Amino acid sequence: MNDNLHKAGIAKIRQIAGEDANKPLSDWKDVAPDMERYIVEFVAGDVLSRPGLDANYRQLVTISALAALATAPSELKMHINGAINLGWTKSEVAEVLIQIAVFAGFPASLSALEIAKQVFIERNLN
Repeated sequence: MNDNLHKAGIAKIRQIAGEDANKPLSDWKDVAPDMERYIVEFVAGDVLSRPGLDANYRQLVTISALAALATAPSELKMHINGAINLGWTKSEVAEVLIQIAVFAGFPASLSALEIAKQVFIERNLN
């Protein structure tokens, strides 16, 4: 374990996930315990903590990629929540997901908008 990457990763996850910071980590403990370390150290501690883009831009990229892939609904939901935690508005999230229709297709966009709708309802943003 790399202590510096681990500390940076935990801080980044808390910045994005807020009070749900342990959820993305606890999901994998029973099945693949090393996945937690990979997520914390590599994804959050190394990639998401790089200089060059702030957390809001990184969420934009992440939400766009996950929506375009249309294969990771739980991760998309988590990152939409993260975007809201970082100060994104409901309309900003929706606008990103509308633009996905042009480049990834309407089915991907509509699926992502459905996930966003769930997040908005759960967070009383409707």
